[in-house]
Amino acid sequence: MRTLIIIWLLSLSAIYSFGQRTADSIPAPKKQFAQAAVQIVISELLPWSYNRFIRKAEFAKVNFKSIGNNLKPSSWEWDDNSFKTNQLAHPYHGNLFYSSLRSNGYNFWQSASAAFAGSLLWEIAGETHLPAPNDFINTGLGGVALGEMSYRVSRHIVNNRVTGPRRQLQEILALLVNPMNGLTKLTRGEWGKVHGVADTSGGVTADLNVGVRRFGIQTSDQRTRGHNELYLRVKLNYGKKYHPSQAPFESFLAQIEAGSGDSTYLNNVQVIGALKTWKMREEGSHSHFYSVTMNYNYIKVGAFQYGGQSFTFRLLSQWNKNSRTKISTEIGSGVTVLAAVPDKYLFYGEGRNYDYGPGIHVIANTRINFNEYVDIELNYLGSRFKTINGNKSSYILNTLSADVNAKVLDRFSVAAGVGQYTLNGFYDNLSNVAQIFPFARFSLGYRL
Repeated sequence: MRTLIIIWLLSLSAIYSFGQRTADSIPAPKKQFAQAAVQIVISELLPWSYNRFIRKAEFAKVNFKSIGNNLKPSSWEWDDNSFKTNQLAHPYHGNLFYSSLRSNGYNFWQSASAAFAGSLLWEIAGETHLPAPNDFINTGLGGVALGEMSYRVSRHIVNNRVTGPRRQLQEILALLVNPMNGLTKLTRGEWGKVHGVADTSGGVTADLNVGVRRFGIQTSDQRTRGHNELYLRVKLNYGKKYHPSQAPFESFLAQIEAGSGDSTYLNNVQVIGALKTWKMREEGSHSHFYSVTMNYNYIKVGAFQYGGQSFTFRLLSQWNKNSRTKISTEIGSGVTVLAAVPDKYLFYGEGRNYDYGPGIHVIANTRINFNEYVDIELNYLGSRFKTINGNKSSYILNTLSADVNAKVLDRFSVAAGVGQYTLNGFYDNLSNVAQIFPFARFSLGYRL
């Protein structure tokens, strides 16, 4: 626990240092703390009311005794919730807390405090369960990453200098992406009306891919090829990645993938947001940048799952950027504040089948573009984790992927890719585990 607290505090210090030195990169409305506080309360009361009066869950029967018990520092313990609850639902809840302040005029760092404050309030008074450190970290850090990403996307969707049916559709879509920003616009009387200035964020692209994929499993006693299943992926590149930026998330990658697999429909949510990017040097057609990114990962496909909150220091390079064949590379390393890693020997409570622990990681990515028609991407992520809650163990996770995308018409493309997740588990009192999860995919793409 001591190691986790130290890593967590260092991570918060890193965000604080970047967030405090920079101004907001997009126009912000006037600060309205009272309205932001009301939205945080709504974000607490809605799920609590659902659990208390519709589900009639015992853990929602909060009273002064349970609150007093949860206020004790000694009451904190790791929970037994399912992977989807801890790694997806809690970060989404934190996104609502974060967006309550962000959409009411507060900057990145000020809004980040709301994600942690809202999480702490829920842990103490939202349920009778003892407060859990994994919930606090996942809700806080995951909420910041998802919140800033969805806030910027919702702002970009709406052109607030126009009116009419198209504007109404934009408002509805933006509301679905970030409910708190939409609620703020409704309460301020800005919904559908001309106000402020239009979001002119440059370099924003969104790609929709629909196709077929397959996941397999390879272990010492099992080898399956899996089965074909339909999938849909939305990939968004926001801002100028290879450009100096001062404000957090002026550039980011967001990816959401859903499919018809047997485990869950939502399979992959990834956010990589630049906290700060600065130029290293530029020589002719080559340019190099340093960047520090905040990352959120949720993967649940077939028999494999992984979730984590992390920070990465990256060296970004562009080679031959003025020629028809452009090459960009990325190398880096960083710290994983908290990761949820699958454990084949663990299962208890609501469905806890994974270990928790911090770790370190390295990344290496290459992209080759041929005359704006063909893209080749090679990606590697290697991670090492030490379990602090679960079976006494440590893990090495390697992720490899190779993708090719070819434009066939103005906005249409075809894409194919292969890759694998390789997980090695080393246990103190159990047999070690070596698992490989290969995958392949083929899709048709459309540039939105």
